[in-house]
Amino acid sequence: MLPALLVALQFAALALLLLLPPWPALTPLVLLTGALGAALGSWTLLFNRLGNFNIRPQPRAGGKLITGGPYRYIRHPMYSALLLMFAGIAWGDGPGYKLGIWAVLAVVLVVKARLEEKGLLRLFPGYAEYRRTSKRFIPFIW
Repeated sequence: MLPALLVALQFAALALLLLLPPWPALTPLVLLTGALGAALGSWTLLFNRLGNFNIRPQPRAGGKLITGGPYRYIRHPMYSALLLMFAGIAWGDGPGYKLGIWAVLAVVLVVKARLEEKGLLRLFPGYAEYRRTSKRFIPFIW
């Protein structure tokens, strides 16, 4: 039940950021964070193909642990990509409530990551060591 709720909250927050007015002006901040997030998401997909990951915070049975590419530095690069893509929309010149929605998205993704990591620890014997050598969302920091 919790995994489905987290996915629903994630998509609701993304939809609200995109659809609620006022829509963001294409400022340098919006364009830069959007481009950086899209680049990180694309790089992630080069290493972790669509069939290997799950939008629910549960590892796929028969999935493969990916530790190369962006995964060398962060364990959840797709979550980082989403936060980065939508940061400009939330932090830009729009209303403060969008920053609140972005914060909800961040909390949801942190909870998803923690839940997912519990499953990865059970599924992959090398995950504990990998977790010690990589950060969760921000390379070299956190």
